[in-house]
Amino acid sequence: MSYSRLAILLLVFITLVAYLPVSRHAFLQYDDNDYVTKNRIVQNGLTLAGVEWAFTTGYASNWHPVTWLSHMTDCELFKFNAGAHHFINVLFHSANTALLFLLLFRLTGKIWPPALVAALFAWHPLHVESVAWIAERKDVLSTFFGLLTMLSYVKFVREKSRRHFWIALFYFALGLMSKPMLVTLPFLLLLLDFWPLGRLASFKPKVVGRPAPTINYQPSIINRLLLEKLPFFLLALASCVVTFAVQSHGRSVDSLEQVSLLHRLANAPVATGGYLLKMFWPARLAVIYPLAPIPPAVFALALVALLLISAAAWRWRADRPYFLAGWLWFLVSLVPVIGLVQVGSAAMADRYTYLPSIGIFIALAFGLQELSDRFHWPEKALPILSCFMAGICLVLMEGQLQHWRDSETLFRQAVAVTENNQIAHGNLGLALELQGRPAEALAEYSEAVAINPNRYQLHFSIGNVLQKLGRPDAALAEYRQFLAQEPDNAELHNAAGGALAALEKWDAARDEFAEAMRLDTNYAMPHIGLAQLYFRQGRPTNAVGELWLAVHAEPYNPDTLAAAACPLAANQNDAARDADGALVLALKANELSHGLQPRVLDVLGMAFANNGDFTNAAASVTAALELAEAADRRDTNLLRLRLDLYQNHRPWREAFTSTNVPAFN
Repeated sequence: MSYSRLAILLLVFITLVAYLPVSRHAFLQYDDNDYVTKNRIVQNGLTLAGVEWAFTTGYASNWHPVTWLSHMTDCELFKFNAGAHHFINVLFHSANTALLFLLLFRLTGKIWPPALVAALFAWHPLHVESVAWIAERKDVLSTFFGLLTMLSYVKFVREKSRRHFWIALFYFALGLMSKPMLVTLPFLLLLLDFWPLGRLASFKPKVVGRPAPTINYQPSIINRLLLEKLPFFLLALASCVVTFAVQSHGRSVDSLEQVSLLHRLANAPVATGGYLLKMFWPARLAVIYPLAPIPPAVFALALVALLLISAAAWRWRADRPYFLAGWLWFLVSLVPVIGLVQVGSAAMADRYTYLPSIGIFIALAFGLQELSDRFHWPEKALPILSCFMAGICLVLMEGQLQHWRDSETLFRQAVAVTENNQIAHGNLGLALELQGRPAEALAEYSEAVAINPNRYQLHFSIGNVLQKLGRPDAALAEYRQFLAQEPDNAELHNAAGGALAALEKWDAARDEFAEAMRLDTNYAMPHIGLAQLYFRQGRPTNAVGELWLAVHAEPYNPDTLAAAACPLAANQNDAARDADGALVLALKANELSHGLQPRVLDVLGMAFANNGDFTNAAASVTAALELAEAADRRDTNLLRLRLDLYQNHRPWREAFTSTNVPAFN
């Protein structure tokens, strides 16, 4: 077996084994819901309607149809198995590692520098975010097609085969449809022309022991190379236009009023320097780094450092062309995510280094090769040093991987290593709330509000938690605090109605529910809230009428159908139950949610039990329990209680006098 094949096998095998723990990781509440867990089109698997949606949607403020098709394929094959979804990311990352080694090996004919570059890429802790996060499938997928593009391009150059040129263009299109960050790839192809392909002029890499050649760049050759890549540039331009339009429409692009131009310009060198520093000292990594004021001294230091490295790279362009090529690879591929067009509220993100870091690894690995050649290191010195560096990355990567096992662990880490991180505190609060730990969730939401009190969503979350803690008066104060600023927000009016109902202020509650209905005639929750109010007042006929109005408002929303079916199936008041209606609604809700929502399955179990079908009732609640445990839910006692009842041929009954939304959610 050749050394190159052995290197690929070792790199892939170690990468697969190192990332094996992700097969036990859960879905995250952060973006995984948009991409999989609450995306009913994706959960439906590969369908014609899904394919059409993938190519026509701007959902989640992105146009990346190939990524959507990838997630649909996962759901088609693995349903709701989070570990399987995770491991597909690992397979793509392992493939990228092999492709990167193969690309550099074919370009340079060397073994150890490409092997070191591939190992650092595979096992660097900065890349854990791209691999261990299901929602970042777009990272590993776009890089997969990007590396295939480069390999085909190299074949085109060396074999003069137009067929490989069009294959490269096809791969590039797939890469852009996976993640538009790949728009800088045409410039990376030009860097390959410079080094190591040497197509810019009479340029040849330096030979040890000989003087550096003079490089005479000929404009005609450069123009020809630019013209050659015109189709790539046109595809990149089209992707930029589509991406900006989709993100602007989705309101994910911050305006200059939100993030000033001065701050963006200052953040660009600081973030670039931060990425570079984290490549060599990957400590205190977090899923989100909040925007913060930039001290002038930090900006000046980052800018000077980048200018000095750039000057050195340019000065060494003849002697060490790999250094200039690697440095420009890093800078150029970072341009789409450096913050000049601010998307979201993060100053930087580890995942943005996935492709750009390859340039730094190239400069480092081939620099070590040159030192070894120049100073005549012992034959085994470079392999030993390479294994040592890669081994350190592997150990650090394993530590970082542990932070990604679930949402609570991930955001506790972010809170621990960053300051004033409102997003991390808010998401940690949500993770705790979903686990049935409202008191702890309240503490995290309060921390988030202390950082930025102007986000009504946080006050809304605090109000909901206070409701669960039996403090409707405090919840109402939270809702009303922002009703003055958001008077046309139907969701806030509905929440206020629920709090007022809990305080038995019936007329005021009805007024709030009525206002929510007026503001949004297709909003079902005010009808659900009003139904709960009527149940508490002993008016079951009125309550049932509101439940059916809720169904009429949102007939294709499984949450609404389940909320209506629950009291129709399980109310202890015989006059309020509707056995046939409850079962029809629950079956439809389960169909719409593809059998993947614990709450819907729980209600379906109630409906089956109410009709005397305890076998299907037990099967439904068992499925709900499995899904809840897979999502690391800890508040599953009610599910276990209902399962015990169904196994003993007894239906579930309750009074529905609480203002909380009925059933397990």
